[in-house]
Amino acid sequence: MREGLNGLTARGRAFLAAGVTAVVCAIVLGQPTLTRVGVLLVALPLLTAYLVGRSRYRLALTRTVSPQLVSAGQRATVRLELTNEGRTPTGLLLLEDRLPYALGTRPRFVLEVMSLGWQRQMEYVVRSDLRGRFEIGPMSVRVSDPFGLVELGRTFQTTVPLTVTPRTVPLPVVPLSGAWTGSGDNRPRAFTTGSAEDVTVREYRQGDDLRRVHWRSSARAGELMVRREEQPWQSRATLVLDNRLMAHRGHGAASSLEAAVSAAASIAVHLSQRGFVVRLVTADGEDPGTVWHDRASSQNTAPLLEALSVVEGSRSSHLDASWLGEGGHVGLLVAVLGHLDQHDRPMLRRLVHHGSAPHAIALDVDAWDTRSGPDREVPGAAWLSGFGWRAVGARPDDNLATLWQELGRRSAGGGGVRPFGPDSHDSPDTQGRQGTQDSRGTRVTRVATDVAGG
Repeated sequence: MREGLNGLTARGRAFLAAGVTAVVCAIVLGQPTLTRVGVLLVALPLLTAYLVGRSRYRLALTRTVSPQLVSAGQRATVRLELTNEGRTPTGLLLLEDRLPYALGTRPRFVLEVMSLGWQRQMEYVVRSDLRGRFEIGPMSVRVSDPFGLVELGRTFQTTVPLTVTPRTVPLPVVPLSGAWTGSGDNRPRAFTTGSAEDVTVREYRQGDDLRRVHWRSSARAGELMVRREEQPWQSRATLVLDNRLMAHRGHGAASSLEAAVSAAASIAVHLSQRGFVVRLVTADGEDPGTVWHDRASSQNTAPLLEALSVVEGSRSSHLDASWLGEGGHVGLLVAVLGHLDQHDRPMLRRLVHHGSAPHAIALDVDAWDTRSGPDREVPGAAWLSGFGWRAVGARPDDNLATLWQELGRRSAGGGGVRPFGPDSHDSPDTQGRQGTQDSRGTRVTRVATDVAGG
């Protein structure tokens, strides 16, 4: 009863106040007819509060988001299925699903009385122009009586994530200098049946397929050993994203940081589609979810896009170099950089020695605050060229595909060019070897089931 009284609406409280007033006036004026009206006005909200408060209902909610991974500006559909699993029918249901501000306004639904076992299905569309990982839900339910005198609220507990990846643009196939490396040895081996090389092994590395473990050698060595000849050859690429706050200008979706993230996402998708296994490195170091050996197929760009969707500005004052290791090779190196200063010189020079003909897109970050003249040279690109990089400058109005073509022309002019792409003939057989998995992965839906009762 107390819960029902706490759920009285403005209309219910008005009925109660009017009834009490009518009873008092009837006593003062000596009007028995008015007394009956007042009692009716008082009894109606009290009886309704008692019945609604005593009612026990059980609602089950299933929420499905499809697709779960979308690009900025694309739409996703949220489907709701509400089932009455209680023993009594419900009253009028007022539903409201909670959404982050970036996904739009909160959807609201009104459902009539639901009897035992009845189901209702609803759906709505969400869309975000901002990248990120958002939680949809939980849903709140308000049960009301037919007169609108009492409302009781319930809230489901579960939420469903929706990942919005950065915008990407298709890039043309251009020649870039780079080194083709394998996940096994760095040289080809000729194997024949019964050869001694058939059992040549090396230590197990994170990400190696357990089916490649050579158990006899593992038993002798006391640690897991895998066959070298079974390691597939792959072309590797390292994508460096400068996400330092001090290196960018502007705010929100119109900032140079967002432009850098979008450019990095486009390059990551492009290289993956060309057969490269790409890892992501930010100012804070290597992203643990995008290391080379953690990926079964180079064309599955979902881990990269998910990592880029949640990249935030780093407060670091310099680019981290710990991920390079000792004598490690980064394969094809492509960097998307912001503002550079004297403190970045050691890192830039070190990357030249580790990478094969490093390439960079240097953003003219000052142009994101004050548009500069088109003839002014981008300082970052000039710096990088002096250190041995092949670099192009980028401004807010520049087309990324055109910049990519220009980067390819500069790479071709530097000599020692190895083209990559469908027409490449001097690289290991990566075309056709990788699977045909969708570039956004296989996770297209997410279902959450929740129960609320009262």
